[in-house]
Amino acid sequence: MSTPRRRTTTTRIEVSSDRGVFMISVAAELADMHPQTLRMYEQRGLIEPKRSPKGTRLYSQKDVERLRRIQQMTAELGLNLAGVEKVLELEQQLERTRKRVAALERRRDELQAEIEVLEGRRKQVCEDIVRYEAGTGSALVRAKDLNRWTMPIERR
Repeated sequence: MSTPRRRTTTTRIEVSSDRGVFMISVAAELADMHPQTLRMYEQRGLIEPKRSPKGTRLYSQKDVERLRRIQQMTAELGLNLAGVEKVLELEQQLERTRKRVAALERRRDELQAEIEVLEGRRKQVCEDIVRYEAGTGSALVRAKDLNRWTMPIERR
């Protein structure tokens, strides 16, 4: 007699990369650092873990990536923490500037499209207006009204 086969199912849960899910010991292991180093980085403002309702530090995937980046800058590039702080600050400034430039470029494109519409209208108005000269004076009139202006006026 054969035994019934067991079915196994796998449930996959997607977690936002900025949601705090790792406790300090797990985050430290993932970043290959000592937990005390993470506490020091938090004190210096290099990292800001989320907090559970009971106050436990919770690190996100983005936090772990940032920790790895800090470690790369200190170990491989030889930067001290003041240098790391400055690099991270400059990166934030650069990102804000990129977003501002993108917004300005979108606005430029909108204005350019608006200018093209207005230019088309201006050309149309210029084509519709003609100079009418009669006797001693002249006037600007709409081309379609020119026939009314050129009709002889009867005097009584």
